Amino acid sequence: MTLNRRHLALAGALTLTLLAGCATTPAPATLTDTIARTPELSTLSKLIADAGLADTLRGAGPFTVFAPSDAAFKAVPAKTLADLAADKELLRSVLTYHVLPGKVMAADVKNGNVKTVQGANVAVAKSGTFVTVEDAVVLPADLGATNGVIHIVDKVLMPPKR
Repeated sequence: MTLNRRHLALAGALTLTLLAGCATTPAPATLTDTIARTPELSTLSKLIADAGLADTLRGAGPFTVFAPSDAAFKAVPAKTLADLAADKELLRSVLTYHVLPGKVMAADVKNGNVKTVQGANVAVAKSGTFVTVEDAVVLPADLGATNGVIHIVDKVLMPPKR
């Protein structure tokens, strides 16, 4: 009898543990929502909203986002940030320069140029597990979203002047 109670108690504890684990697992989210809930991407999240791109990055996609970290934005000159804040089209251009059409996981990166949603090309490269886009290094890679993938980068990329 004591053995059955132990099994029952153990099964109950296991069930509670599994349910607690499920409660803390975040539900799949879009690119916009994944960026918003990633602490080191708070600046990018605000700028996406300011540029009116939140709905686009919640859309069907798929997209690949090279997401500059908060530290990357801190390295951008204050005048450049002020210019971006004052010019919504310039901000949209800079942000969409960080987005590729399609879902490209880090393991699938091929060395070469790829066209961004903004229209200009960026150079991507991979050596082993080391991935770069232009002169930015991908630090955490492959943050999954329901409509694409996010690669956090250590620099803000500026599109070529037109």
